[in-house]
Amino acid sequence: MRGDEAKKVCPQIHLVQVPVARGKADLTIYRNAGSEVVSILARKGRCERASIDEVYLDLTEAAEAMLKETPLESLESIDDEVLKSHVLGLNLNGNDNKEIVREWLTRRDADHRDKLLACGAIVVAELRLQVLKETEFTCSAGVAHNKMLAKLASGMNKPAQQTIVTLSSVKWLLEPLPIKKMKQLGGKLGSSLQTDLGVNTVGDLLRFSVKKLQDLYGANTGTWLWNIARGISGDEVEGRLLPKSHGSGKTFPGVQALKSIAAVEKWLKELCEELSERLQLDLETNKRVAHTLTLHANAYKSTDTDSQKKFPSRSCPLRYGAGKILEDSVNLFQAALREFLGSYTNPADGGWGISNLSVSASKIVAVPSGTSSITKYFHGQDRFQPSLEPSDEKLAPEDDTLSPSTSHQTECGGRQTQITHDTSTFDQNETTCKDDVCLTSKHHEPQPRLSQKESNINEGKQSNEHKRKATKEKGTSSILRFLQTNSCSSSKQETRCLSSEELNIESEALTESQNARRANTWRYNADEIDQSVVEELPPEIQEEVRTWLRPQKQANTVKRGSSISHYFSPDRN
Repeated sequence: MRGDEAKKVCPQIHLVQVPVARGKADLTIYRNAGSEVVSILARKGRCERASIDEVYLDLTEAAEAMLKETPLESLESIDDEVLKSHVLGLNLNGNDNKEIVREWLTRRDADHRDKLLACGAIVVAELRLQVLKETEFTCSAGVAHNKMLAKLASGMNKPAQQTIVTLSSVKWLLEPLPIKKMKQLGGKLGSSLQTDLGVNTVGDLLRFSVKKLQDLYGANTGTWLWNIARGISGDEVEGRLLPKSHGSGKTFPGVQALKSIAAVEKWLKELCEELSERLQLDLETNKRVAHTLTLHANAYKSTDTDSQKKFPSRSCPLRYGAGKILEDSVNLFQAALREFLGSYTNPADGGWGISNLSVSASKIVAVPSGTSSITKYFHGQDRFQPSLEPSDEKLAPEDDTLSPSTSHQTECGGRQTQITHDTSTFDQNETTCKDDVCLTSKHHEPQPRLSQKESNINEGKQSNEHKRKATKEKGTSSILRFLQTNSCSSSKQETRCLSSEELNIESEALTESQNARRANTWRYNADEIDQSVVEELPPEIQEEVRTWLRPQKQANTVKRGSSISHYFSPDRN
């Protein structure tokens, strides 16, 4: 319940207020607590942090090792926390539940996959107890053979409990489940299944053949729908302890809705400052940079016409610095609002409201190793050296079938942690986080783009203008871009920048003194450059640097009298 709703039914309730910063809830403490739990869970297997309080953990290797070392039927003692597990499909009468669970765990004739689940349940119980001991957080968990089933099971018995999804119980678990409760079916696809096929539960989906679903929704989506209805999912646990995005948002319910551009800009300023701080912390702590800025909002119109039209999300390349993030966010919002209202409506006339507003940074990748060291080599050689940090602020140092694997999801006090083999979430205040979503899509980190843009310097511009142009260049994707920016030369007759092939070639338009100055600045002896520094660079930049340092070949000249034309010339004799 919301706080005000809880007070109505329980006036004597004590509500704990989360810290507030910039007029909104500050989840920093909660976010850091989640990191503590993740670090403990990651000790036992490949760990994927899905949200602020939710984790998938692949315990397949740990379960296989346990099963090989000690057969379950020979276990002399089993921890009481394991015996309190909820095993779907078992007929528990309430009196001898622990003994029934013990018998299931130690069956000699059990299927190998169920034995893996049993081992996974033992490991998960140990992890949950370790989390409780080190952090005082309780966790709820779901143990299953894939992430989808583990996620569903993690919220079934809370708080501080774990649920095991056996092979025989998959159909029993999924059949009555509302179709919109399934991951990725809460939106348009789920609505299409309801309206077009009359599918309201997962059991309803079982009536359709894979061919029918493929004909209606395409080969890939149709096959996926057929599989998930049977509990089949091939999503693997990704080894990721850090979040793959950062976001900051706030809800404005009812009369609190934002109804003017000025009000939106005020809150965007707060949200962008928080996002910028988190990005800067991620850069300093984890040596990672984000590449994409996205603005999301929920909006409504005063009139009922087109009231169902969704406010469009907008994205653009991310520029570091709170001021730049704010500038881009405002532009994204204004463009989205114009599309939402229509081309014939002036946003300044009102008639609209924003009930939710957020900005997020995604496509986060590691800063290429060596970026700092190669820059240090050139540092001080030229007054036009560009900043490594694309920010207007100070530079910061570098935030199928059911496989025989086991998945487990744990949830902790208001938090969910999921483990595939195991996943965990923490139970805080012993409440369920029903809004938590396990992000299971695979993340392929894009490689930074390498650009070799040549900058043109117009005649008569001052050196400080050169600095501004250099700092506007985004990132440090190519060492040649760094060199080219500083190899620009101008004369009264022409202005141009030297390309990579021209770095050691004097232009005829340059005066002798200019040639001497440029030679002193950019001609380095190859022996002076530490090769270990070059080897720290990404492969693409290494190749560029070595090409630049390689001695240029002398032009081939033809000796007079050696050509074939000279041989047949009438003047030869």
